[in-house]
Amino acid sequence: MTQKKQKILVAISGGVDSSVTAALLVREGHDVAGAFMKNWSDEADSCTGECGWQKERQDAMRVAATLGIPFHTFDFEEQYRANVVEYMVREYAAGRTPNPDVMCNKMVKFDLFLRRAEELGFDMIATGHYARIEREPNGTARLLAGVDTNKDQSYFLHQLNQQQLAKTFFPIGNLQKAEVRTIAREFALPTAEKKDSQGICFIGKVDLREFLAQKIPARAGPIVTTDGKVVGRHRGVAPYTIGQRHGFGVGGSAPYFVVEKDMRRNTLVVGHEDDEAMLFTNTLFATDAHWISGASPSFPRICEARIRYRQPLESATVIASQGGVRVDFKNPQRAVSPGQFVVFYDGATCLGGATISEKL
Repeated sequence: MTQKKQKILVAISGGVDSSVTAALLVREGHDVAGAFMKNWSDEADSCTGECGWQKERQDAMRVAATLGIPFHTFDFEEQYRANVVEYMVREYAAGRTPNPDVMCNKMVKFDLFLRRAEELGFDMIATGHYARIEREPNGTARLLAGVDTNKDQSYFLHQLNQQQLAKTFFPIGNLQKAEVRTIAREFALPTAEKKDSQGICFIGKVDLREFLAQKIPARAGPIVTTDGKVVGRHRGVAPYTIGQRHGFGVGGSAPYFVVEKDMRRNTLVVGHEDDEAMLFTNTLFATDAHWISGASPSFPRICEARIRYRQPLESATVIASQGGVRVDFKNPQRAVSPGQFVVFYDGATCLGGATISEKL
């Protein structure tokens, strides 16, 4: 995994993946310390009434104590609210569907955390992501998908740059999830049997509609079919996602799905299975393209791509177009959602990605 002894700060979240990350680096003989990031404190545990971060931090501290390594706590809540939560709310309010996990990695874990580690004199940072980094002889770092295809998190890491990758280790990227659990038991880590966390990065599993209702003034409006028939009322367009099949409160024998979010008219457009073709397109336009190598490729770039996490990779051609990129897929893609990310691959290598602006 690593050769030369390094001073490494591990982001320990209180979960099993980051716990094993720290354990593996300790076993390799590195000078390891752990650190917990407090990024959110609004949501209280329904059983204890305490904020979730407190329990997670306790678990992280127990892991550090088990491994006999120093432990730090960083409070990034103010920056997290500004760079991740406000971004998420702003995107939903504009009718788009954001991905806060991508922004959290870009702005918090591999920016704030990395800079704090450098200030404390650490050579490298390490996280429990299921991804790999391959370092070329010329110093260029390549981001690779994790070996466990069901857990691969390269999609969420596609915004990282060369400076960040040069300072980062992903020790569990070569492992299957089952192997990570086994190693956790071997080290007798207190998180060995802990369930994986779900939901929004650091905020956890929350009711998105209720969460956004606190941030975006709800405006009730009509739910209409593709032929203009009013079939119900929504409490606010923002939380819905293109292709969503539930949560309308609209009766009928056949299920509806979201075809369009018309923010200007405050209208949710839905369709039946006969309208399914309206969800598909071979082409999308994306902006703010980011290339991990640091240089734009020669266009057209034939590669593979996905428009959402865990979607199978699809053959695509990327073409420079009017301040962004046009992505032509070989096969039609369902429910292209503005605000989400299209991420590009060459085999296992993640090339980068761009923010979806519209389907064409």
